[in-house]
Amino acid sequence: MIGAAVNALMQILSPPMRAILWRAIGLALVLIVVVSVGLQRLLSWLAGSSELWAETMLGPAFHTPLNILAWVLSIAAGLGIVFGAVFLMPAITSLVAGVFVDDVAEIVEHEYYPADRSGAALPIGLAMAEGVKTALLTLLVYLIALPFVFVGVGVIVFFVATAWLLGREYFELAAMRFRSPAEAKAMRRDNASTVFMAGLIIAAFVAIPIVNLATPLFGMAFMVHLHKRLSGPRPELITPDRRSR
Repeated sequence: MIGAAVNALMQILSPPMRAILWRAIGLALVLIVVVSVGLQRLLSWLAGSSELWAETMLGPAFHTPLNILAWVLSIAAGLGIVFGAVFLMPAITSLVAGVFVDDVAEIVEHEYYPADRSGAALPIGLAMAEGVKTALLTLLVYLIALPFVFVGVGVIVFFVATAWLLGREYFELAAMRFRSPAEAKAMRRDNASTVFMAGLIIAAFVAIPIVNLATPLFGMAFMVHLHKRLSGPRPELITPDRRSR
């Protein structure tokens, strides 16, 4: 597993991967900006509406204190968006992964497994659907885990949840190039502990600021290696009716 992670890290900056890397980073940054601006506008509107409501209830004498409170809350909201973007990175990278999954997998398979039969490209709808499902599941799990932040174990809960979610997504995306979705999910369940351990490595990668923008490339390359090592070179796994099952 460590060898697979090292190979994935080394390949991220290889010439064939650089174009994908810049496109993945660009798309991730666009998504971060869109989400951040949307949240900032929403929170600013809520702060303004709350200030107006409070002043109406308490009277003009409270205008200055309420104005100061709204200003403080706006700053707190801005800082919250910055920290929130850190926690949203796994969800954002899940969306990005759906776009570049096959490009990354094909490069890894061509360089490291040239004698094996190449995997079949995933339909873009299937790849994007998996990315969206993982992103939404990430948000749901994070909302459930959020209360644990106040009892001192929030970081651990977030890290474990990220490992499970990203390990699950990237392994299934790699496996579905050779198997039906049902078979890919079954293989992931049969190797749950191994996939989770690999997910811990991806979770550690996504926890590194700036570097985590390359998570879709690292995660996918890593899981292509892991899937190969778990299944072995078996070209017969590719079946013509894979997409229809």
